Amino acid sequence: MSVDFRFIIIGRGMMGAAAARHLSSMTDGIALIGPREPTERKSHDGVFASHYDEARITRTFDGNLAWGSFAARALDRYRAIETSSGISFFSEVGCLFTAPEKSEQDYIDRALTVSRTLGSEIESIAPSQLPGRFPFLAVDPDFRGYFERKRAGHINPRALVRAQAKLAEQGGVTLIEATARSACDAGAHVEVTVDGKCYCAEKVLVAAGGFSNFHALLPRPVDARVMARTVVFYEIGEREMAIFGDMPSMIVLGDREEDHIYILPPVRYPDGKMYLKLGGDTETLSINRLEDAGAWFRSDGSAAERDHLCRIALQLMPALAGCPVTSGPCVANFTPTGYPYAGFTQSPRIAVLTGGNFVAAKSSDELGRLGAVLLTEGALSEADFGGELTPVFA
Repeated sequence: MSVDFRFIIIGRGMMGAAAARHLSSMTDGIALIGPREPTERKSHDGVFASHYDEARITRTFDGNLAWGSFAARALDRYRAIETSSGISFFSEVGCLFTAPEKSEQDYIDRALTVSRTLGSEIESIAPSQLPGRFPFLAVDPDFRGYFERKRAGHINPRALVRAQAKLAEQGGVTLIEATARSACDAGAHVEVTVDGKCYCAEKVLVAAGGFSNFHALLPRPVDARVMARTVVFYEIGEREMAIFGDMPSMIVLGDREEDHIYILPPVRYPDGKMYLKLGGDTETLSINRLEDAGAWFRSDGSAAERDHLCRIALQLMPALAGCPVTSGPCVANFTPTGYPYAGFTQSPRIAVLTGGNFVAAKSSDELGRLGAVLLTEGALSEADFGGELTPVFA
């Protein structure tokens, strides 16, 4: 039987669009399947994606060599993607880690070792110097800073996906703006059902993020937890812009894990307003069904988590007091290995690329490249951390 495509990538998010772009430079006969972002989030009854946002932290400072390497490789290609696509998405404003000197030291030591391995420049800032360097930030006197000035800051995930998809199409990729409902190994090919239509391919890569297990896209579900995450937005006016306008991206590791927080500088959103965004990583709501994922994405997140994040935010940045506050939903897709999954399923024709573990946006271009290599070569090398990325199935 003839096939419609050599390769189909299911999922037009950050990893899937990147995989399509990389694959387009390796071969032809490629389709990228995924719907557009819904125009009305609260009335949308289909699938969602977590890249519907304007800012995500990017950095190489990481306590894990694989994750640091993925980020560094992706960062090295940002400017070329911007130039080729004509779409800007990277703001190199730097990234500041702060932590108590006697807390999280194991992570900091590992991150400094990884940084030396990758050739990243990390400036250590003594507690006495932090207030002068970052006067908007009110941390305790024992906090030390670790500042990555170059190859760090934030990316616009919406714009990055647009850039990847544009370059993929220019490379000959067929973009199918619809939702894949199933992928079935039919023996000599894979049949992908898309809103009533069926497309056949030699191989399929499922890169559907937190929705990978929610349709019949995989022979067996991957072992992963889809966790709800709430993000908070402070609307920033002229007064606050004078204070926060030049801030870097930040990750503050508090004395307690529940006080850890990430903070994005003020960024303009589609409504024309400037927002400073922040979030944490301790919510326990697990999402196990498609309808629950949809309900969460149509919500404003957790009110309790919003209040918790606001308390921390006002302690760290008192000048935010009085700014209008809103919140929104996101999800994080965690694997038991702590690494993303990039490997074949029980079918030699269906591969999976998922498991961002709440840190993958900055690395998505490299993870997409790994997905493309996986499809064309059948396996990943140790130089690409192939062993660590082996999928685990439920």
